[in-house]
Amino acid sequence: MPAEIILIGGASILANYGFRDVTYDIDAVIIASTAMKEAINRVSDKMGLPNGWLNMDFKRTMSYSEKLAEVSIYYKTFSNVLTVRTITAEYLIAMKLMSGRQYKYDLSDVVGILWEHEKLGKPISYEEVDRAVTVLYGGWADIPPVSKELVQVAFESGDYEKLFHSSRKSEQQSKEILLDFDRDYPGILKEDNINTIIQKAKKKRSDEM
Repeated sequence: MPAEIILIGGASILANYGFRDVTYDIDAVIIASTAMKEAINRVSDKMGLPNGWLNMDFKRTMSYSEKLAEVSIYYKTFSNVLTVRTITAEYLIAMKLMSGRQYKYDLSDVVGILWEHEKLGKPISYEEVDRAVTVLYGGWADIPPVSKELVQVAFESGDYEKLFHSSRKSEQQSKEILLDFDRDYPGILKEDNINTIIQKAKKKRSDEM
């Protein structure tokens, strides 16, 4: 039976860009029969992949929008059965901005996409990003402050290469902070206190330097 998968987030970035070489799982919209889902599980068993390697869990996150299927574009068809679609640059940026996780690759992914398009001679404008945010989320009201700040800095400076590397470094520091915090205070980390913990820890480090 024919099946369709729309690659979202990190998987879509891996399929279209060269600045990132790994993703921990593949988020996708899976439009398929039960047989397709059984095939996903067989691939997991054969390749030694964890359960949920191809999943729809992201539909429970803030970055999901029902408009994603409408704005997806054709990528490839495999064996005349499986059609794979991806998300275009400005909508990927909008999704990453909405997610805005400082301890993952969300912010550096935004800058990485801008950087690659600039190198290709196909720069992405703020107006395109603004339109994508509006289509997916109705505007900027729910976009995290850290994401809004990044967009402002990115388009004002235009130095995507420098901002990409500084964003990656900051994300790595944030991840280390959370790992250390969770080790010292197990069970305290929650989705609603992560950003506060990161900001306080970075301020403390800065004050100690």
